[in-house]
Amino acid sequence: MKRWMLIMTLLAVAALILPACAPPTPQVIEKEVVVEKPVVETVVVEKEKVVEKPVVQTVVVEKVLVPTPEAPKPKGTLVRALSTYPNSLDLPQCAERNASTTAWHMHDSLVWLNDEGIIEPALAESWEVSEDGTEYIFHLRKGVTFHNGEPFNADAVVFSWQRGKDGGFEYSNLWQRAQSVEKIDDYTVKITTEKPDALFLPIMADSWGMIPPKYFAEVGQKGFEEHPIGTGPFTFVEWIKGDRIVMKANPNYWREGVPKIETLIFRPVPESATRVAAIQTGEVDIVHRLSAEEAKSLLGVPEVHVINYPVTRIYYVAFNNLTTGVGQPTEDPRVRQAMNYAVDVDAIIDALFDGFAKPAIGYVATGELGYDNAKPFGYDPDKARELLAEAGYPDGFEMDMACPAGAYTHFEEVCEAIVGYLGEVGIKVNLEIMESGHYWDLEANKELPPLFGDSWSSALGEGYPRLIGALDGWDAAYSAWFDEKIDAMLDKIAVTVDQEARAELYKELQKYMRENPPFIYLYEPMTFEAVRTQVQNYKPRSAETYFLYNTWVVE
Repeated sequence: MKRWMLIMTLLAVAALILPACAPPTPQVIEKEVVVEKPVVETVVVEKEKVVEKPVVQTVVVEKVLVPTPEAPKPKGTLVRALSTYPNSLDLPQCAERNASTTAWHMHDSLVWLNDEGIIEPALAESWEVSEDGTEYIFHLRKGVTFHNGEPFNADAVVFSWQRGKDGGFEYSNLWQRAQSVEKIDDYTVKITTEKPDALFLPIMADSWGMIPPKYFAEVGQKGFEEHPIGTGPFTFVEWIKGDRIVMKANPNYWREGVPKIETLIFRPVPESATRVAAIQTGEVDIVHRLSAEEAKSLLGVPEVHVINYPVTRIYYVAFNNLTTGVGQPTEDPRVRQAMNYAVDVDAIIDALFDGFAKPAIGYVATGELGYDNAKPFGYDPDKARELLAEAGYPDGFEMDMACPAGAYTHFEEVCEAIVGYLGEVGIKVNLEIMESGHYWDLEANKELPPLFGDSWSSALGEGYPRLIGALDGWDAAYSAWFDEKIDAMLDKIAVTVDQEARAELYKELQKYMRENPPFIYLYEPMTFEAVRTQVQNYKPRSAETYFLYNTWVVE
């Protein structure tokens, strides 16, 4: 296996940077001023002489008011390349990370998941949870306005929840985790859940963007999709489909001192080679999802540095048992096991990723709660043929498969390799590569063929959102699989607040999902990005999320 270490190159620009800070409060400085002032005292002595005794110093305190300097203003433009065309900027409808992370720059939730995975206050300054874990009282931040000047308050929270849960969106199920949302007063809301929900707050942080009720009533769903409004650090300017999404700094953002960038531009560039060229010429400032070869080609390029990090993302081929896969050979678990043994994931990793990935052992990623470090299926075509024969398919069978184009690094080639490996054990696969936006529309409508390739990340430090999203049957937009036992185990995970106990449940679930695999498990990748050196304080997370409100550019 040929591997090499990529050298990270970072040009020192710290001397050029004056970090922004919150404006100082007015201050009074007391200045001591020495004043010469002779004073004469008369002293009577025996010979009636007059003696003058000068007192030479008197201290006078002079108060000087120092004016408050203006707060640093956002400046500069940052252009971020996207690897797909976002399907929507309306958060409950965003199909994948390119869309949702772009949209989040215009929105806030009640709570925030920080870089360490800890829940912090956001639009809610504080909250209390009942002893039984089913009731939350949120105390909202005062003085916050939406981008159109409409006040953020309890009415906005109630409306955002009602619209999210009842809208029939791809991710309405994430709003439906709350049973009720009630206004107590203008800045207090009570949210109840049917049962304790161990991941309610993290899911709220990742999914519940607040929107203005009066504006939505005026423009409707279509108008909101065309011009979304939130309370976030950037405001919407324009979306020229297929070309760019432009945002401007929110001058009234509730977090002090941010954002630091005046103009933020997202440019969809699905072709990886085009992204590489664009970062070299300075057309864009950040590109992601580069291959190891592309990252290596950028080493030493002036004003560009390369970063890499492990991604909490699982790549897989899904089996569909809800629609097109009904009655197919893949309903037999022995067939699904055989297809896992038939694919040489290590060879794919070596050939296409230069070893910068690892085989997936299940649907919980490395570093996530409950990762059990089991052995992957491994490549064993003889075992695959044996299982196919046991299942009644000694000569194999034929099946359709689809994969998205341009969405992920080398994924088209991965899908083609899988077709080849399955063919070697007698399974003929008819592969169709589709434009990614159309692909996800079909996936949401459960119209993809019996086999389809995709990947799923999680921003919560746990695999639960990935698991529920892909395995929750008809209740989840992008799910193509349902298994009663998996469903019951996911329900149990959701109400188990104790982390250690929840970790054991994840391990138990993963064991079952290797015996009854709903996927061909592929790999967890390392990802590569290239960043122009004028970009400062850019911190992508392992879920390939990023928040640019605290990033700045050196002009």
